[in-house]
Amino acid sequence: MLKKIDIKPTDDLPGVIFDPQKNFFMIFGRILPEDGRIFFNPLLEWVAEYVKDPNDYTELHFKLDYYNSSTARMLTKLIVELEKILETGKKIKVVWEYAIDDEVIKERGEELKSISYLPFELRVIS
Repeated sequence: MLKKIDIKPTDDLPGVIFDPQKNFFMIFGRILPEDGRIFFNPLLEWVAEYVKDPNDYTELHFKLDYYNSSTARMLTKLIVELEKILETGKKIKVVWEYAIDDEVIKERGEELKSISYLPFELRVIS
């Protein structure tokens, strides 16, 4: 089984928990890296390994306050990689959490949902 990823959030980088043993997957906080590839490439590599033998059910939560345009491209790559889980016959769901008054993050979730084959829930948080 893959090793757990547990990255603490900073002012510019999100927290990430990818824990296949506890079946808990979340990206949260602000994402403002100068070069999104530096932060996301190791995550994409981890996900590429995970999708080869995923849990029976995977639920990835996004709880983001803000992210820049280079991050949007990396999030799209992450979603596309996760779509491969569907090919294994196992289940996956993306939960995009946003504050009730945060129209920007809600719209960004709707954009990702519109380009993805994954079951995608937009969920208001308080």
